[in-house]
Parts: sequence; C-alpha cells; structure tokens
Amino acid sequence: MTDHGGGPVQAYTVRLELSDEPGELLRALEPIADYGGNLLSVFHERGSLTPRGNIPVEVDFECHPNRFDTIVSALRTASINVIRAGAERYDEEVTVILTGHIIDTDVSDTLSRITTESNASVVDISLSAPEGTGDVSSARLRLATDSADTRDVLDTVDSVADEKELRVIGPLTDGEEAA
Repeated sequence: MTDHGGGPVQAYTVRLELSDEPGELLRALEPIADYGGNLLSVFHERGSLTPRGNIPVEVDFECHPNRFDTIVSALRTASINVIRAGAERYDEEVTVILTGHIIDTDVSDTLSRITTESNASVVDISLSAPEGTGDVSSARLRLATDSADTRDVLDTVDSVADEKELRVIGPLTDGEEAA
C-alpha cells in the first residue's frame, strides 16, 4: 500500500444501495473524497436491482485505517444505505433466515439495525415474497463478523426480530441441540 506521509493506507470495499436518480452516485462518492479516501474502482450494477428496487454499487477505495469508520459514518449520515463496509475485516460468516412480515417491518431498517447494533456486516441477502410484498416473506442473510462476536451478532438478530415479530432460523452453536 502507498504511504502518503501519515502511515500506510489500506484498501476497503463498501457496498451501497442507491436509488436510480440523477446525482445519487456522486452524492455517495463525496463523503469518501471529503474524508481522504482515494477511489480505486466503482462497480455500478445498474442492470440489477436490490430487493427494495434500488441499484447495488460496490466502491473500492484506499484510506488510512483511522479514517475508514469516519467515512462509513459520513455515508450513513448522508442517508446512503451502506449494505456492507470493509467485510475483509471479518473472519467468520454466519447465515440466518428471517420469516414473517419482513417487508412491512422495513427490511432496510432491520439490516441497518443489525449492522449498527452489532459488529457485523451484511454480505448477502436473498429475499423471497411469493405472495407479494404485503404478505409473509423470508430473507436469508449472510453476515460477516469476527468469530469472537458471533454470539453477540446472533443475539442482536434475535432482539431485532423479536421487536418486529419476525422468526429467526439460525445456525446451531456448539452445545445447542435442535428443538
């Protein structure tokens, strides 16, 4: 990595969800530049849509490690939906399934709360609503976390799901038996 006088910089990836409106990509890139991020690449998947009908965008940039969290916070402050931020920091992935009125209870808020209330990043989401968005649906979430934080992440998922009256089908951990 390059050293620009303040120590080595590190490469990071953030995955964003943007509405298909003029200026949204520029609005998402501004906080990265404003806080010292050096843009490496942008993968703008305009041909595909997220479950909420938005466009997934993956941005690779480099910055000093002490600025990364500031950049992610600035993106969220600018109301940019950050789906994944720096997943390379994590050494474990865990998959859970949520069922219930996921869309009606605001799937974006659910994902945001899981990532902000625990040390986790959403790596992938697959949403199924066979009877339409107003009926029961399911979502498979693949979460990246540090192995030491897995239990806390699962507790956060359970807490958010309980509050929204969703059911969680999660992985078994050591010592647990299937019910």
